[in-house]
Amino acid sequence: VAHVTCPRFGTGEAKCVIDETVRGHDLFIICDMFNHGVTYKMYESENHMSPDDHYQDLKRIIAAASGKARRITVVMPMLYEGRQHRRTARESLDCALALQELAGMGVTNILTFDAHDARVQNSIPLTGFDDVQTTYQMLKALTRVVPDISFDKEDTIVISPDEGGMQRCMYYSSVLGIDLGMFYKRRNYAVVVNGKNPIEEHVYLGRSVKNKDVIVVDDMISSGESVLDIGKKLKEQGAKRIFIFTAFGLFCNGLEKFDEAYKNGEIDKVFTTNLIYRMPGLLERDWYCEVDMSKYISLLIDTLNHDDTISQLLVPVTRIKKLMERHKQEQGK
Repeated sequence: VAHVTCPRFGTGEAKCVIDETVRGHDLFIICDMFNHGVTYKMYESENHMSPDDHYQDLKRIIAAASGKARRITVVMPMLYEGRQHRRTARESLDCALALQELAGMGVTNILTFDAHDARVQNSIPLTGFDDVQTTYQMLKALTRVVPDISFDKEDTIVISPDEGGMQRCMYYSSVLGIDLGMFYKRRNYAVVVNGKNPIEEHVYLGRSVKNKDVIVVDDMISSGESVLDIGKKLKEQGAKRIFIFTAFGLFCNGLEKFDEAYKNGEIDKVFTTNLIYRMPGLLERDWYCEVDMSKYISLLIDTLNHDDTISQLLVPVTRIKKLMERHKQEQGK
Protein backbone atom coordinates (compact mmCIF):
# COMPACT_ATOMS: atom_id res chain seq x y z
CA VAL A 1 0.00 0.00 0.00
CA ALA A 2 1.60 3.24 -1.16
CA HIS A 3 1.45 6.30 1.08
CA VAL A 4 -0.28 9.08 -0.85
CA THR A 5 -1.10 12.60 0.34
CA CYS A 6 -3.02 15.41 -1.34
CA PRO A 7 -2.09 18.52 0.70
CA ARG A 8 -4.06 21.74 0.24
CA PHE A 9 -2.82 25.30 0.02
CA GLY A 10 -4.68 28.10 1.80
CA THR A 11 -6.53 28.95 -1.40
CA GLY A 12 -7.99 25.44 -1.65
CA GLU A 13 -5.60 24.42 -4.45
CA ALA A 14 -3.88 21.06 -4.04
CA LYS A 15 -1.24 18.67 -5.29
CA CYS A 16 -0.53 14.95 -4.89
CA VAL A 17 2.62 13.41 -3.44
CA ILE A 18 3.34 9.66 -3.72
CA ASP A 19 6.02 8.80 -1.15
CA GLU A 20 7.39 5.68 -2.86
CA THR A 21 8.12 4.36 -6.32
CA VAL A 22 5.33 3.03 -8.54
CA ARG A 23 7.59 2.24 -11.49
CA GLY A 24 6.62 -1.09 -13.06
CA HIS A 25 3.89 -1.79 -10.50
CA ASP A 26 0.18 -2.39 -10.97
CA LEU A 27 -1.49 0.66 -9.44
CA PHE A 28 -4.96 0.20 -7.93
CA ILE A 29 -6.61 3.44 -6.84
CA ILE A 30 -9.68 3.02 -4.63
CA CYS A 31 -11.71 6.22 -4.46
CA ASP A 32 -14.97 6.97 -2.67
CA MET A 33 -16.21 9.97 -4.62
CA PHE A 34 -19.03 10.59 -2.14
CA ASN A 35 -17.12 10.76 1.15
CA HIS A 36 -18.32 14.11 2.44
CA GLY A 37 -16.86 13.27 5.86
CA VAL A 38 -13.41 14.40 4.66
CA THR A 39 -12.75 18.12 5.09
CA TYR A 40 -10.04 20.64 4.19
CA LYS A 41 -9.26 24.26 5.08
CA MET A 42 -9.79 27.05 2.55
CA TYR A 43 -9.43 30.70 3.59
CA GLU A 44 -9.79 29.56 7.23
CA SER A 45 -13.12 27.87 6.47
CA GLU A 46 -13.70 24.14 6.89
CA ASN A 47 -14.92 22.70 3.57
CA HIS A 48 -16.41 19.25 3.05
CA MET A 49 -14.99 17.32 0.10
CA SER A 50 -17.44 17.19 -2.80
CA PRO A 51 -17.45 14.53 -5.55
CA ASP A 52 -15.70 17.08 -7.77
CA ASP A 53 -12.92 17.49 -5.16
CA HIS A 54 -12.42 13.72 -4.92
CA TYR A 55 -12.35 13.43 -8.71
CA GLN A 56 -9.65 16.10 -8.95
CA ASP A 57 -7.58 14.25 -6.32
CA LEU A 58 -7.95 11.04 -8.34
CA LYS A 59 -6.52 12.79 -11.38
CA ARG A 60 -3.72 14.23 -9.25
CA ILE A 61 -2.71 10.72 -8.13
CA ILE A 62 -2.65 9.51 -11.74
CA ALA A 63 -0.61 12.57 -12.73
CA ALA A 64 1.84 12.01 -9.85
CA ALA A 65 2.50 8.47 -11.12
CA SER A 66 3.86 10.18 -14.25
CA GLY A 67 3.10 7.25 -16.53
CA LYS A 68 5.62 5.02 -14.70
CA ALA A 69 3.08 2.47 -13.40
CA ARG A 70 2.69 -0.79 -15.32
CA ARG A 71 -1.12 -0.50 -15.31
CA ILE A 72 -3.57 1.76 -13.54
CA THR A 73 -6.90 0.37 -12.35
CA VAL A 74 -9.42 2.74 -10.78
CA VAL A 75 -11.81 1.12 -8.31
CA MET A 76 -14.66 3.63 -8.07
CA PRO A 77 -17.47 1.86 -6.17
CA MET A 78 -20.10 4.51 -6.93
CA LEU A 79 -19.49 5.95 -10.36
CA TYR A 80 -18.69 9.67 -10.42
CA GLU A 81 -21.51 11.61 -12.11
CA GLY A 82 -23.16 8.25 -12.90
CA ARG A 83 -26.61 9.79 -12.50
CA GLN A 84 -25.86 12.25 -15.32
CA HIS A 85 -25.53 9.47 -17.87
CA ARG A 86 -27.72 10.73 -20.70
CA ARG A 87 -28.82 13.96 -22.31
CA THR A 88 -32.49 14.91 -22.17
CA ALA A 89 -32.03 18.63 -22.92
CA ARG A 90 -29.15 20.97 -23.74
CA GLU A 91 -27.05 19.73 -20.84
CA SER A 92 -23.66 18.26 -20.03
CA LEU A 93 -22.80 14.55 -20.18
CA ASP A 94 -20.56 14.56 -17.13
CA CYS A 95 -20.07 10.81 -16.64
CA ALA A 96 -18.98 10.19 -20.23
CA LEU A 97 -16.59 13.15 -20.11
CA ALA A 98 -15.01 11.90 -16.87
CA LEU A 99 -14.54 8.39 -18.26
CA GLN A 100 -12.94 9.72 -21.42
CA GLU A 101 -10.64 11.92 -19.36
CA LEU A 102 -9.49 8.97 -17.22
CA ALA A 103 -8.93 6.83 -20.32
CA GLY A 104 -6.90 9.66 -21.88
CA MET A 105 -4.72 9.80 -18.75
CA GLY A 106 -3.76 6.15 -19.19
CA VAL A 107 -6.20 4.31 -16.93
CA THR A 108 -6.33 0.67 -18.08
CA ASN A 109 -9.44 -0.49 -16.28
CA ILE A 110 -12.31 1.04 -14.32
CA LEU A 111 -14.12 -1.08 -11.76
CA THR A 112 -17.48 0.13 -10.45
CA PHE A 113 -20.49 -1.35 -8.67
CA ASP A 114 -24.19 -1.27 -9.56
CA ALA A 115 -23.78 1.56 -12.08
CA HIS A 116 -26.86 3.73 -12.52
CA ASP A 117 -26.62 2.90 -16.22
CA ALA A 118 -23.70 0.74 -17.31
CA ARG A 119 -24.14 1.88 -20.93
CA VAL A 120 -21.96 4.89 -20.12
CA GLN A 121 -19.04 2.55 -20.87
CA ASN A 122 -19.86 3.07 -24.56
CA SER A 123 -18.02 6.39 -24.24
CA ILE A 124 -14.72 4.49 -23.74
CA PRO A 125 -15.01 1.39 -25.98
CA LEU A 126 -11.25 0.67 -25.96
CA THR A 127 -10.81 0.88 -22.16
CA GLY A 128 -11.74 -1.80 -19.63
CA PHE A 129 -14.94 -1.11 -17.70
CA ASP A 130 -16.48 -3.64 -15.31
CA ASP A 131 -19.83 -3.08 -13.63
CA VAL A 132 -19.94 -5.42 -10.62
CA GLN A 133 -23.29 -6.43 -9.15
CA THR A 134 -23.92 -6.79 -5.41
CA THR A 135 -26.73 -9.35 -5.79
CA TYR A 136 -25.07 -12.27 -4.01
CA GLN A 137 -23.84 -10.23 -1.04
CA MET A 138 -27.29 -8.62 -0.60
CA LEU A 139 -29.05 -12.00 -0.54
CA LYS A 140 -26.42 -13.45 1.79
CA ALA A 141 -26.98 -10.58 4.23
CA LEU A 142 -30.77 -10.99 3.99
CA THR A 143 -30.66 -14.71 4.83
CA ARG A 144 -28.39 -13.97 7.79
CA VAL A 145 -30.47 -11.10 9.23
CA VAL A 146 -33.91 -12.54 8.36
CA PRO A 147 -33.47 -16.34 8.64
CA ASP A 148 -37.21 -17.01 8.20
CA ILE A 149 -37.32 -15.37 4.75
CA SER A 150 -38.90 -17.64 2.12
CA PHE A 151 -37.94 -17.44 -1.54
CA ASP A 152 -41.15 -19.10 -2.70
CA LYS A 153 -43.07 -17.04 -5.28
CA GLU A 154 -46.19 -17.23 -3.09
CA ASP A 155 -44.34 -15.67 -0.15
CA THR A 156 -41.97 -13.08 -1.62
CA ILE A 157 -41.92 -10.65 -4.54
CA VAL A 158 -39.18 -8.37 -5.88
CA ILE A 159 -40.11 -4.84 -6.95
CA SER A 160 -38.35 -2.13 -8.94
CA PRO A 161 -39.01 1.44 -7.69
CA ASP A 162 -38.89 2.78 -11.27
CA GLU A 163 -38.58 1.71 -14.88
CA GLY A 164 -34.83 2.44 -14.93
CA GLY A 165 -34.11 -0.27 -12.36
CA MET A 166 -36.06 -3.06 -14.06
CA GLN A 167 -32.99 -4.83 -15.48
CA ARG A 168 -31.47 -5.07 -12.01
CA CYS A 169 -34.72 -6.48 -10.56
CA MET A 170 -35.24 -8.88 -13.46
CA TYR A 171 -31.98 -10.57 -12.47
CA TYR A 172 -33.16 -11.04 -8.87
CA SER A 173 -36.52 -12.32 -10.11
CA SER A 174 -34.92 -14.78 -12.53
CA VAL A 175 -32.30 -16.31 -10.22
CA LEU A 176 -34.74 -16.57 -7.29
CA GLY A 177 -37.72 -17.73 -9.35
CA ILE A 178 -40.10 -15.19 -7.81
CA ASP A 179 -42.50 -12.65 -9.32
CA LEU A 180 -41.55 -9.13 -10.36
CA GLY A 181 -43.45 -5.87 -9.94
CA MET A 182 -42.68 -2.26 -10.76
CA PHE A 183 -43.57 1.28 -9.79
CA TYR A 184 -43.44 4.06 -12.32
CA LYS A 185 -43.11 7.73 -11.53
CA ARG A 186 -45.89 10.01 -12.70
CA ARG A 187 -44.13 13.34 -13.10
CA ASN A 188 -45.21 16.93 -13.69
CA TYR A 189 -43.34 17.76 -16.89
CA ALA A 190 -44.58 21.37 -16.84
CA VAL A 191 -42.40 22.19 -13.80
CA VAL A 192 -38.66 21.90 -13.11
CA VAL A 193 -37.44 21.81 -9.49
CA ASN A 194 -33.70 21.45 -8.74
CA GLY A 195 -33.05 20.42 -12.33
CA LYS A 196 -35.74 17.73 -12.58
CA ASN A 197 -39.47 17.29 -13.01
CA PRO A 198 -41.09 16.63 -9.62
CA ILE A 199 -42.77 13.27 -8.95
CA GLU A 200 -46.52 13.56 -8.42
CA GLU A 201 -47.26 9.90 -7.68
CA HIS A 202 -45.75 6.39 -7.66
CA VAL A 203 -48.03 3.96 -9.51
CA TYR A 204 -47.69 0.18 -9.00
CA LEU A 205 -47.79 -2.38 -11.82
CA GLY A 206 -47.69 -6.08 -10.96
CA ARG A 207 -49.23 -8.92 -8.99
CA SER A 208 -50.76 -8.44 -5.55
CA VAL A 209 -48.32 -7.93 -2.67
CA LYS A 210 -50.86 -8.78 0.00
CA ASN A 211 -49.36 -10.91 2.82
CA LYS A 212 -46.04 -11.13 0.94
CA ASP A 213 -42.53 -10.11 1.89
CA VAL A 214 -41.30 -7.48 -0.57
CA ILE A 215 -37.73 -6.86 -1.72
CA VAL A 216 -37.37 -3.37 -3.23
CA VAL A 217 -34.14 -3.15 -5.26
CA ASP A 218 -32.48 0.10 -6.34
CA ASP A 219 -28.93 1.29 -6.98
CA MET A 220 -28.93 4.12 -4.42
CA ILE A 221 -30.81 5.99 -1.74
CA SER A 222 -30.33 9.72 -2.20
CA SER A 223 -32.88 11.62 -0.12
CA GLY A 224 -34.94 8.45 0.30
CA GLU A 225 -38.27 10.13 -0.45
CA SER A 226 -39.10 7.82 -3.37
CA VAL A 227 -38.35 4.55 -1.61
CA LEU A 228 -40.18 5.63 1.56
CA ASP A 229 -43.25 6.62 -0.44
CA ILE A 230 -43.12 3.22 -2.14
CA GLY A 231 -42.84 1.49 1.24
CA LYS A 232 -45.91 3.35 2.45
CA LYS A 233 -47.91 2.40 -0.66
CA LEU A 234 -46.88 -1.26 -0.37
CA LYS A 235 -48.04 -1.37 3.25
CA GLU A 236 -51.36 0.16 2.19
CA GLN A 237 -51.69 -2.72 -0.29
CA GLY A 238 -51.16 -5.29 2.49
CA ALA A 239 -47.47 -6.16 2.15
CA LYS A 240 -46.12 -8.22 5.03
CA ARG A 241 -42.50 -7.03 5.41
CA ILE A 242 -40.52 -4.60 3.27
CA PHE A 243 -36.78 -5.03 2.70
CA ILE A 244 -34.86 -2.40 0.73
CA PHE A 245 -31.70 -3.35 -1.20
CA THR A 246 -29.51 -0.48 -2.41
CA ALA A 247 -25.79 -0.63 -3.06
CA PHE A 248 -25.28 2.98 -1.96
CA GLY A 249 -26.96 4.65 0.99
CA LEU A 250 -26.29 8.38 0.65
CA PHE A 251 -29.12 9.58 2.94
CA CYS A 252 -28.61 13.15 1.74
CA ASN A 253 -31.52 14.49 3.85
CA GLY A 254 -30.59 12.64 7.03
CA LEU A 255 -31.99 9.56 8.75
CA GLU A 256 -35.01 10.95 10.59
CA LYS A 257 -37.54 10.11 7.87
CA PHE A 258 -36.32 6.51 7.84
CA ASP A 259 -36.64 6.37 11.63
CA GLU A 260 -40.23 7.54 11.30
CA ALA A 261 -41.03 5.07 8.49
CA TYR A 262 -39.58 2.21 10.57
CA LYS A 263 -41.61 3.28 13.58
CA ASN A 264 -44.76 3.32 11.41
CA GLY A 265 -44.00 -0.16 10.03
CA GLU A 266 -43.52 1.11 6.47
CA ILE A 267 -40.02 -0.40 6.18
CA ASP A 268 -38.46 -3.34 8.02
CA LYS A 269 -34.81 -3.40 6.96
CA VAL A 270 -32.58 -1.32 4.70
CA PHE A 271 -29.52 -3.09 3.26
CA THR A 272 -26.69 -0.97 1.85
CA THR A 273 -23.04 -1.79 1.26
CA ASN A 274 -19.92 -0.38 2.92
CA LEU A 275 -18.61 0.66 -0.51
CA ILE A 276 -19.09 4.34 0.33
CA TYR A 277 -18.93 6.57 3.42
CA ARG A 278 -21.60 5.86 6.02
CA MET A 279 -22.70 8.86 8.03
CA PRO A 280 -22.40 8.83 11.84
CA GLY A 281 -25.32 7.14 13.58
CA LEU A 282 -26.32 4.96 10.64
CA LEU A 283 -24.82 1.74 12.00
CA GLU A 284 -26.76 2.11 15.27
CA ARG A 285 -30.16 2.20 13.55
CA ASP A 286 -32.34 -0.87 14.16
CA TRP A 287 -33.59 -0.78 10.58
CA TYR A 288 -30.11 -0.67 9.02
CA CYS A 289 -28.06 -3.68 7.88
CA GLU A 290 -24.58 -3.26 6.41
CA VAL A 291 -23.48 -5.49 3.53
CA ASP A 292 -19.71 -6.00 3.74
CA MET A 293 -17.97 -5.91 0.33
CA SER A 294 -14.35 -5.75 1.58
CA LYS A 295 -13.52 -9.40 0.89
CA TYR A 296 -15.06 -9.20 -2.60
CA ILE A 297 -13.07 -6.10 -3.60
CA SER A 298 -9.88 -7.72 -2.30
CA LEU A 299 -10.59 -10.81 -4.39
CA LEU A 300 -11.21 -8.72 -7.52
CA ILE A 301 -7.97 -6.77 -7.05
CA ASP A 302 -5.93 -9.90 -6.34
CA THR A 303 -7.34 -11.65 -9.42
CA LEU A 304 -6.61 -8.68 -11.72
CA ASN A 305 -3.13 -8.29 -10.27
CA HIS A 306 -2.38 -11.91 -11.21
CA ASP A 307 -3.69 -11.37 -14.76
CA ASP A 308 -6.47 -13.88 -14.16
CA THR A 309 -10.05 -13.64 -15.41
CA ILE A 310 -12.70 -12.03 -13.21
CA SER A 311 -15.57 -13.32 -15.35
CA GLN A 312 -16.67 -15.87 -12.75
CA LEU A 313 -16.57 -13.20 -10.06
CA LEU A 314 -18.85 -10.96 -12.12
CA VAL A 315 -21.49 -13.69 -12.63
CA PRO A 316 -22.69 -14.78 -9.16
CA VAL A 317 -25.50 -17.12 -10.24
CA THR A 318 -23.68 -20.29 -9.08
CA ARG A 319 -22.99 -18.81 -5.65
CA ILE A 320 -26.60 -17.62 -5.37
CA LYS A 321 -27.93 -21.11 -6.18
CA LYS A 322 -25.67 -22.63 -3.50
CA LEU A 323 -26.81 -19.97 -1.03
CA MET A 324 -30.46 -20.77 -1.73
CA GLU A 325 -29.87 -24.51 -1.27
CA ARG A 326 -28.04 -23.92 2.00
CA HIS A 327 -30.80 -21.57 3.20
CA LYS A 328 -33.51 -24.16 2.46
CA GLN A 329 -31.54 -26.81 4.35
CA GLU A 330 -31.19 -24.54 7.37
CA GLN A 331 -34.91 -23.75 7.32
CA GLY A 332 -35.66 -27.48 7.21
CA LYS A 333 -33.74 -28.16 10.42
